[in-house]
Amino acid sequence: MKKLLTAITAILCLGFAGTAMAADPAVENGKLVKLDYTLTVNNQEIETSIGKKPLEFVVGDKSVIPGLENGLTGMHRGEEKLITVESKDAYGQVDPKAFKEFPKTSMPKGAEPKVGMVLQAQAPDGESFPATIAELKGDKVILDFNHPLAGKQLKFQVKVLDITQAPPVQAKPLVPAADVKK
Repeated sequence: MKKLLTAITAILCLGFAGTAMAADPAVENGKLVKLDYTLTVNNQEIETSIGKKPLEFVVGDKSVIPGLENGLTGMHRGEEKLITVESKDAYGQVDPKAFKEFPKTSMPKGAEPKVGMVLQAQAPDGESFPATIAELKGDKVILDFNHPLAGKQLKFQVKVLDITQAPPVQAKPLVPAADVKK
């Protein structure tokens, strides 16, 4: 009788453990994920969320690089992992066509151009993006418009803090046909 009770108790415990594990969501498409991370390149810390606001995003919404999203897939709340992301799954390879030559006079007033200096460039649509001074040639400046992490292998030390179902996307209201200008 005692052996039977022990066996039943063990089966019940395993059943509850399996239920608890099944209820623990995994990182997958459509989930809202909150995580802490530290990004390093060549063993140098680039940025971290530790002690700051955790990174929060919906898997599949393309708001983070594909290599990080792929590395997180299948992880559970509380799990930690080192995710290595090759440049092709991050910001791509360095594109030689993204190097452009400008006269030094086009640099911001009062700025003494130096190789490695990062400037904020502005597109015609008003969007700003970084441009790095790659080379100085006489009265010319060569700007690199590649992402600063292009061509680099990234390492993310991550800890998944929470996984929930993402809120539904709110559709914008349709404009009534009478209000449409022809």
